[in-house]
Amino acid sequence: MKRVMFVCKKNSRRSQMAEGFARTFGEGKILVSSSGLAASEVDPVTIEVMSEIGIDISHQTSQALSDFNPQDYDAVISLCGCGVNLPQEWVLREVFEDWHLDDPEGESIATFRRVRDEVKQRVVNLIETLCATV
Repeated sequence: MKRVMFVCKKNSRRSQMAEGFARTFGEGKILVSSSGLAASEVDPVTIEVMSEIGIDISHQTSQALSDFNPQDYDAVISLCGCGVNLPQEWVLREVFEDWHLDDPEGESIATFRRVRDEVKQRVVNLIETLCATV
């Protein structure tokens, strides 16, 4: 099974959404973690908009990228354009993508929902791609 790391600045919103979608849609297909350049906390609005579509991420925690070993991952996905700030060993994994998704922090719930739906589509596509190359 491929191991995927979703990384963002704070591991609070977008990467938490991605982890929730990947755990749901990739169950039995991929292993997933998420982290931030710095640990923070999971945004309560993120938990809310994910629960609206039946995905419970309330048990997920925010973790720092430095707590993980890059050699443990096949794919690294940056959700915020922070790829330029990642240590090189993370960028040089088998798969590296930088999705540049909007940060919904401080925005309306409609913005959180739009970003959630964008994350969902990208995660579904990623799982299909990773599973096709196994």
